[in-house]
Amino acid sequence: MQRFIVIGITDNPKPWFPPEVQEIIKNGKVFSGGKRHHEIVAPLLPEDADWIDITVPLDAVFEQYISLTSHRSPLTSEIIVFASGDPLFFGFANTIKRKMPKAEIIVYPTFNSLQMLAHRLVMPYHDMQIVSLTGRPWQEFDRALIERADKIGVLTDKEHTPTAIAQRMLDYGYNGYTMHVGEHLGNPEQEKVTTLPLEEAVHHDFSMPNCVILDGKTVEHTFPFGIPDSAFALLDGREKMITKMPIRLLTLQALDLPKRRVFWDIGFCTGSVSIEARLLFPHLQIEAFEIRPECEAIINDNAHRFGTPGINIHMGDFLVCCDAVATYSSPDAVFIGGHGGHLKEIMAKVLTVLATDGVIVFNSVTSPKVPTNSRLLWDEACEELGLQQEKPLRIQLNDYNPIEILKAHR
Repeated sequence: MQRFIVIGITDNPKPWFPPEVQEIIKNGKVFSGGKRHHEIVAPLLPEDADWIDITVPLDAVFEQYISLTSHRSPLTSEIIVFASGDPLFFGFANTIKRKMPKAEIIVYPTFNSLQMLAHRLVMPYHDMQIVSLTGRPWQEFDRALIERADKIGVLTDKEHTPTAIAQRMLDYGYNGYTMHVGEHLGNPEQEKVTTLPLEEAVHHDFSMPNCVILDGKTVEHTFPFGIPDSAFALLDGREKMITKMPIRLLTLQALDLPKRRVFWDIGFCTGSVSIEARLLFPHLQIEAFEIRPECEAIINDNAHRFGTPGINIHMGDFLVCCDAVATYSSPDAVFIGGHGGHLKEIMAKVLTVLATDGVIVFNSVTSPKVPTNSRLLWDEACEELGLQQEKPLRIQLNDYNPIEILKAHR
């Protein structure tokens, strides 16, 4: 049985371990950790110790684990791993559990970096929302911003630096936070804690490793439920080129977004549907598609106006870019806001990637002046593709033409 003993350490170049852990290290044979961890613990390791660097790709690391321990005791193959802070806090112990679920894991944690930063600031952290950007995209950080979290703890990396974080927040209007940065926490010679406004953080260089706590006590907990149409930047100033606010909210309701994971907005135009969805359901991964090149600047303008980072924008013909479409995360909710007369083809393409329990929603305008009956195209597409339709919702706003909100699934 493979056994891992995972020992948490800080950035202190002279780490202290309790007697039990010292004994484990003294009797160990195979050790592992990052290169920085190796530099710190090297003086403590036995002379005949084997060391495995933890680097990407991790599959290669685990192959080394198996190779180095396979010739040892037939009952137990033991690897001692050094990891930063608490190995179960976005740490390597979680990776071991995922890749080798049957392995025995023993953990000796120490304080993680965000705990240490909170201690240095004498800041209670039980109410802090934690986000890791270490090797991860912005998605969960953006979600914390949109949800107006008062206190956000962020684990950084070389790409998602404190400077990059501050710039992203300012770009999308989240300037009511104070940034606290902890560098080399646990290292008595290099440790540094800096508190500054975001406007200063964007011009500051911070050394690695570091972490961030964002304190937003001054942030107002307000966001619009149903953004007025007039608040959006529009295509050529034409209000008719936007899904009207009541229709927009009913469309989002039809998509059943609270329980969805990936939402595709095809033919986004101004981006109003994507932006409303991002504000109301920030857990979503949103992929927005549009053929008209001028709309890219419009959706970016609106995303910055309403503080909605994280909408992934794809410009070009949805049908022509079909090969690329297959590489995106499979949607479980799709809204077709524009089709250019190719509704059937778009729906067929969506079905090649739609999740098993996914839904497609389309708004059909009823007007004698429209030569192509979009409702007829929808009905024909559903029949040809074997989709089941739900009961349509018909609504008319003021003197606009009636709208039918149509929904279908497999």
